[in-house]
Amino acid sequence: MTRILTEEIIAKKLQRAYQPGGIASTDGYAALATSQSGQQLTCAAVLMPLAWKEDEWHLLFTRRTDRVENHKGQVSFPGGACEAGETAEQTALREAEEEIGLRPAGVRILGRLNEVVTITHYRVTPLVGVIPWPYKFHLARIEVSRVFTIPLLWLSRRENWEEHNFMPDGAQRTFPVITYHLYDGEILWGASARMTQDFLEVLDLL
Repeated sequence: MTRILTEEIIAKKLQRAYQPGGIASTDGYAALATSQSGQQLTCAAVLMPLAWKEDEWHLLFTRRTDRVENHKGQVSFPGGACEAGETAEQTALREAEEEIGLRPAGVRILGRLNEVVTITHYRVTPLVGVIPWPYKFHLARIEVSRVFTIPLLWLSRRENWEEHNFMPDGAQRTFPVITYHLYDGEILWGASARMTQDFLEVLDLL
């Protein structure tokens, strides 16, 4: 099925689905806590790297180390907080180069998804970009312990993920969280899983 998803088709689907300023998804807790506390959301962006591997599209993920400030040991996309004056695209590409050595010139940005609000009070813009494959990555070992890929079709199959309730520290009620089953020794869950499913829905794979 992913064979018919050319770069041009993916770009057109992203363009049709994108709504400037629109929120694609939130874990609920972040929106609730922010509205109650008046806390501002921090601008952030991630790159969702697409690689054509073994005759199908894969998404590339990183596993964060236990030495980072947030999301220790979690599976995520390359990305981080915006610097002053940056566009979302500039942030995503800068962070991808800093974290995994992915040169911006080698990334073909196809488009972006609507923003995601995370439990850590970030307002994240996901950028989808095609990367060369294979590629010699250079990991920032303080931040990233490994990179790996998961096929889009595997991610789209309902038997490979579950949605369950999660109660963050300090919350008074539970909130839905997507958790994928183990793949290549890794568990994709939370905001990165939500962004993944937002993308799959845009591609009509979910």
